[in-house]
Amino acid sequence: MLTIGLTGGIGSGKSTAASFFKEQGVTVIDLDQIARGLVAAGTSALSQIQQRFGDEILDAENQLDRQKLAQIIFFDPNEKKWLETLLHPLIREEQHRQVGEASSSYAVIEIPLLTENNLSDTVDRVLLIDTPEAIQKERALARGVQSEQQIDWTIAAQASRKQRQEIADDIVLNDGSVENMLRQLQKMHKKYLQLAKKTGI
Repeated sequence: MLTIGLTGGIGSGKSTAASFFKEQGVTVIDLDQIARGLVAAGTSALSQIQQRFGDEILDAENQLDRQKLAQIIFFDPNEKKWLETLLHPLIREEQHRQVGEASSSYAVIEIPLLTENNLSDTVDRVLLIDTPEAIQKERALARGVQSEQQIDWTIAAQASRKQRQEIADDIVLNDGSVENMLRQLQKMHKKYLQLAKKTGI
C-alpha cells in the first residue's frame, strides 16, 4: 500500500490536513496517538520510564507527564536516545500493523518528528505542511495550551523549515486561509489516488 508521511512543525496545520484526508475516506495513522497508547498507565513502557526517571515523571493521576519528560530529553541527548531506543521499535510495529489493516487506496501516517528522527525511509512519500515560523508561533499561542517559552523550546527542538523542505516529496504551503490549504490538499489527494493506482503498491 502507498504510504504518505504527513509532517510539519508545531502550529503548521497537520491536524487540519489529517482531518481532510479522513474525510476523503483515507486511513490516517497518528504516531503520536500510538506513542501515547504505548505509555498509558499499566504498560511495560511506562514502567520502564518510571524506573528510569523516578516517580516525579508521573502526574497526580499516575499518568506520564509528557511535558516534564519532553523538557528532560530536550536538555539531555543521552536520555532522548534511551527513550527513542525504547519506544521507536514498538511504534514501528504498531504502525505496520495498522497499515496492514487499512482498506483505503493509500494510507497517511501523521509523523510530527519525521525529519528529526530520520523516518522518511519508513514511508513512500513525505507530505510537508509548510508554514513560516512566525505563523507557527502565532497559531500555537492562540491555542492557549503552552506558554510562549514552551512553544519557543518546541520550535528550537524541531527541525528547521529548510530541513523539512529538503526531505519533502510534496509541499502544501499553509500561510493563509484554511480554504487555500484545503484546495492544495485536494490536489494532493487526487495525485495520491493516481499514484496508488499506477504503482499498485
